[in-house]
Amino acid sequence: MDAQPSASAKPAVPGSISQVLQPVRGRLIAAALLAAAGAMLTLVPLAGIAHVARSALVEGGVAPADLCWALGIGVACLFAGMLLISAGELLAHLADNRITHHLRVAIVQRLSRVPLGWFSSRASGEVKQAIQDDINTLHSLTAHFYTTLGRAGGAILISLIYLFAMDWRMAIVSLLPFPGFFLFFARAMKASETNMQAFAAGMGRIDNAVVEFVNGIAVVKAFGSSGQAHSRYRQAIDEFAQAFIGFTRPLVASMANANAMIAPVAVLGVVLLFGTLFVALGWIAAPDVLPFVLVTPGLCGPLLLLHYITHDLHHATGAARRVQALLETPVLEPPAPGTQQVPKGGAIRFEGVGFAYDAERQVLADVSFSLEPGTTTAIVGRSGAGKSTLARLLLRFFDPSTGRITLGGADLRQIESANLYRHIGFVLQDVRLIHASVRDNIALGRPSASQQQIEAAAQAANIHQRILALPRGYDSVIGEDAQLSGGEQQRLSIARAVLLDPPVLVLDEATAAADAESEVAIQDALSRFAEGRTLMVIAHRLDTVMHADRIIVIDQGGIHEQGSHAELLARRGLYAQLWAQGGYPQSVEQAVPSC
Repeated sequence: MDAQPSASAKPAVPGSISQVLQPVRGRLIAAALLAAAGAMLTLVPLAGIAHVARSALVEGGVAPADLCWALGIGVACLFAGMLLISAGELLAHLADNRITHHLRVAIVQRLSRVPLGWFSSRASGEVKQAIQDDINTLHSLTAHFYTTLGRAGGAILISLIYLFAMDWRMAIVSLLPFPGFFLFFARAMKASETNMQAFAAGMGRIDNAVVEFVNGIAVVKAFGSSGQAHSRYRQAIDEFAQAFIGFTRPLVASMANANAMIAPVAVLGVVLLFGTLFVALGWIAAPDVLPFVLVTPGLCGPLLLLHYITHDLHHATGAARRVQALLETPVLEPPAPGTQQVPKGGAIRFEGVGFAYDAERQVLADVSFSLEPGTTTAIVGRSGAGKSTLARLLLRFFDPSTGRITLGGADLRQIESANLYRHIGFVLQDVRLIHASVRDNIALGRPSASQQQIEAAAQAANIHQRILALPRGYDSVIGEDAQLSGGEQQRLSIARAVLLDPPVLVLDEATAAADAESEVAIQDALSRFAEGRTLMVIAHRLDTVMHADRIIVIDQGGIHEQGSHAELLARRGLYAQLWAQGGYPQSVEQAVPSC
């Protein structure tokens, strides 16, 4: 049984839910009020029945006029109540449609402004969960929670008013089972809270064991260690079973007692017991017990309903928290109106650039260098030195923590994104293709390009013939009838960059995912495309950048040394050590793609 908040009071809507539902809050409140009013009206026939029965018992009969009035008012109120409840449900569903559309549009608009580096540190499943799964979870909240709350609250309120109006003493004793329900329920929740952490941890261990087993199934089969892998999974299951028992054991007895306390039969028994006692004492007449017999057991349903809908609120709280976190994702602020700058030329300057992912991860500190137009600059260094971070700062995946980067004298932060990416193209080792046709993937940055221009870009990237071999050529869809290898995907991303024709090109391990044959094709494509452009090349293999105009060696977040290949070897510094560790012969002739 899931742990749920106490239903002893009207469930409070957490702050995150309140923020997410702000655009439709008024409509949801109106829907709840309509449902509450409708529920009140649908209970009027019970009062009419009690009145007619009481009159029959006391007066020995019911006047036809009184019966007609009671019947007419009861039927009218019943239909009016059903109409109001339906109106509330309709209004709630319209509000749900509106907030669903609003949230999805707002999330997409927000994500279009976040740093591109934000996506590299998150799985696409996180975004999908917020946009699809979490918003679907909110459906039960917006479309049903408020109207259900209104119906239950309205029914309870009108019943209490009616009962106390009939006889306050009988009303008090008739309601005695309900405080007992809340007492047992609160005790169950408190007892299970101590085991909640172990319960959640056990679920996490099962997930990890399953992922480990599935991801390593090939190794398990190859090396015959299936018994060990199974044992870890069984251990996780056994530990979770113990945690589950510890979590549920306090709930079973307490929840059974709680539900028994407000079972309609139990409540009716209490009413009849005290009703008989009060009649015997002469405090009330026997017919006056009838309203309590008819109405009080009806309170059980709404109270149980309030208890159950807190389960939806519990799930919606987590969903709303994730959606709100996505809506509050930090964005790259666009230039303020009137402060936009336009690059003049293609010179790039890194001026005292520092960057930290967080307070404990300082990646770069006081880095200054320039990329002159038409030259090739290679960035090398040990893994984790900050090479790729430099490239991503130039592409404005992030903004520097300190210092600035300029393009043609203009600070990147003052250049509009569309203008920036017309000047700087990139080919990264982590290729991202969208689920669309090959044509659309190539023309992603230039949707207005003609078919002839797209094919020319593909030919320049040495991928045109491979595209023609696909079942539908350029109309083939990535992931469906266009299954491309890593090297072919890389050439497709090169075609995308060729079509943009930027004066500055950033290459970050462009051949990392390619086999030997694809690497030759990629190097050939880049060699022709890079002619006359300013290149910034991030490399792990030093032999691919030995002919660069300048090589900058990054170490521990700063520039350790820089110069040409021959100059750096002569200094016998870090570059010479890396060259020696790579086992490169001095006769290597392979050059970077622009030389």
